[in-house]
Formats: sequence, C-alpha cells, structure tokens
Amino acid sequence: MTGFEAMPRLDAARLGRSRTACGSRRRNREITAAYTLFAPAMLLVLAVTAYPLAWQIWFSLTDRAVQRMSVAYVGLSNYFQIVGDPAFWTAAKHTIAYLAATALLKLAIGVLVALVLARPFPARPLVFLAAFLPWAYPGGAALIGWERFMSPPVHTAYSETMAHAGALIDARLGNGTWGFLSLVVFNAWRGGSFIGVFLLAGLNAQPHALIDYARIEARSAWRRFWLVTVPLLRPVLALATFLSLTTAVTDLANVWAQTGGRDTYAIVWTSSFRVALIGGQWGKAAALSLVLMPALIVMLAACYRLFEPLEEET
Repeated sequence: MTGFEAMPRLDAARLGRSRTACGSRRRNREITAAYTLFAPAMLLVLAVTAYPLAWQIWFSLTDRAVQRMSVAYVGLSNYFQIVGDPAFWTAAKHTIAYLAATALLKLAIGVLVALVLARPFPARPLVFLAAFLPWAYPGGAALIGWERFMSPPVHTAYSETMAHAGALIDARLGNGTWGFLSLVVFNAWRGGSFIGVFLLAGLNAQPHALIDYARIEARSAWRRFWLVTVPLLRPVLALATFLSLTTAVTDLANVWAQTGGRDTYAIVWTSSFRVALIGGQWGKAAALSLVLMPALIVMLAACYRLFEPLEEET
C-alpha cells in the first residue's frame, strides 16, 4: 500500500474520532443542561420532603418527650419497644386491612366510573361532575357528613337503622368495627371518583383501532376488558394503586383532626398521633410512624415495576 492510498483511510479515522468526540461533548452538554434544569425541582423536594423525613428519623432515635427537658440518643430502642408491644401487631393488622379494603374499593369504583364515562351518552357531563364532586369537595365537611350519617347525633329517618347496624356489627366483630367501616366507606367515596377520572384519561389514551379489533375478535365484554383493557391500563392502574394508598394514609390525619374518637379501631398512624399528641412521647411516635416505611417502599417498588411500559419487558 502506498502512502497516497493510506492517507484517505487515516483522514477517515480521524474524522470518525472527531465526530465521536463532538457527539460526546454534545451529550455531556445535554446532560449538564438537564441536571441544571432539574436542580430547582430537586432542591424543592429536598426542602419539602427530605428534610422533614430526616428530622423525623432523628426524632425516632431519641427519647424526646414533652415531659423531658433534655434529649438523649437511644438508637433503635423505640423500634424494639414498638415491635415487642402486642398492641402494635393488632394495629398493624388493622392497617393492612384498611389499606387493602380502601385500595380494592377505590379501584373497583374507579374502573366502573371510567368504563361508564368512556362511552358518550346524553347525561354524560352531569355524571362526570357527580363523579368528580366527592374528590373536589372539602374533606373536613365531607367527613362530618359521613360521621353524622353513620353515627347520627340527632334523630332522623335513618338514625335508628344506623344505630342498630352499628351495635350489631360491633357486637359480632368487636368494638370499633363500625367506626373502622365508616372510615373505609368515607375514603372509598372520596378517592374512588378521583381514581375513576384518572383511569378515564388512561382509557381515552388507548388506541381506538385496537379496541375496535378486540370487539370483532371477542364478543364477550369481560374478555375484552380482561385481555385488552387491563393490560393496556396496567401502568395507569399501578399509578392509581399507589395514589390510592397515599390518599388513604393522608385521610387518616384528616379523620384524627376532625374526630379523635375514631381511633377506637387502632391503625398504626393514628396510634402515632395519639402517642404524640396525647402521650407527649415524640420519639416513640416518630418511630411508630416510620416502622411501616419498609413495607411502603416495597409497595412503591412493585407499583414502579408495573408502571414500566409493556414493550420493555422483552
């Protein structure tokens, strides 16, 4: 090979390396710009979420209480004390039952609302407003309404029926069960409509050609729903499930603020409210509120895994 024949190949190699270097620099600039734009949002999240969480974790490792003037580091003593208390495991069972019942009810209501509103009909705007109203209505006023409906303070047409139902259920299933069921019904009523509107957006984003093809292939509405609609809505259902869990937990603070007597059927987080606000043991209350954090992280990881697009599974 002569020198003249080797020169074009050397120039081509240099040109390739130059293009690679330019592409790498462009990629680095894009990454730097992305992180620069992301930084304000990240700082806001750290200020609003991470700092209070870190502060709560530190409290859980101390013996801080209203009765104590000084604060001492006790490590995991609060957690060991909580895990060794039989009342905690009873509250944990109630918490799992509450989260499971509210999640299933809200998903069932949400899917039904989304399927009804997915097809046009004359009164659709009114039904949409009626379905969205419970979520938009103030939670405090709605909670008082549900409390007076389930346990009416004055004589009404339904008060005697509710009183008999509450006494019967508490006698059969234990004291406080009626209050627990009223809390589940309130949360399902409040969150089911939001889940329905959320799933309706996912239904409207589905490819209409695929839905029409499914109607030709499968005459059964249940088979179309289970084999086509559910797989397409899987990411939306996963996100809706996670939102359902978070709203179920936030409603507990609303319930405690409005009616502290609902804690007769103890749940872990309402128990932490009682320990902090009534008992004054802030360190133990912080540990009690964080003891279920690993379970919530596992739920979040499962929801995130289901949220991944279907085509990435291959």
